[in-house]
Amino acid sequence: MTEIATERLLLRSFTAEDLAAMHVIYSDPDVMRHVGYGPVRGMAESAQMLRAYADHERRHGFSFWAVVERATGAVIGDAGLYTSGAGEIELGYTLARDAWGKGYATEAARACLDVAFGSLGADEVIALADLPNAASHHVLEKLGFVRDGTRRAFGREHALFRLRRA
Repeated sequence: MTEIATERLLLRSFTAEDLAAMHVIYSDPDVMRHVGYGPVRGMAESAQMLRAYADHERRHGFSFWAVVERATGAVIGDAGLYTSGAGEIELGYTLARDAWGKGYATEAARACLDVAFGSLGADEVIALADLPNAASHHVLEKLGFVRDGTRRAFGREHALFRLRRA
């Protein structure tokens, strides 16, 4: 089981107890308007996502992980690394609306990048951000990512960002 502690967050492998909290997040239209295909349609879809993340972690040693606010113990979203369709390592994060504007996305993403460039030995990490998602573009730029065109994903164009190992 993965556990990564930051100053304010704990990133860890998902457990069955996380399903209800993640379903609230994954079914929120505001949260999901820039994520994947949008809000999930039911609890079964959220459960399938968490199963896919666990399977990916078993196969690759990394995945999307639960983001837990250490001060409260609340699960506030996901963040992690996933293999893209092109075989690249892709950074992603999805946080509950109440967690926005607190710097949590940057903090969680930085911890994921430490794993990618540390124990995984990656030379590069990519990230995709929905074109109108200025907040995510800002997070990625703060982390040092550089915009490198666009890529079609989930039926629409996304900004493609790249970060190479220092």
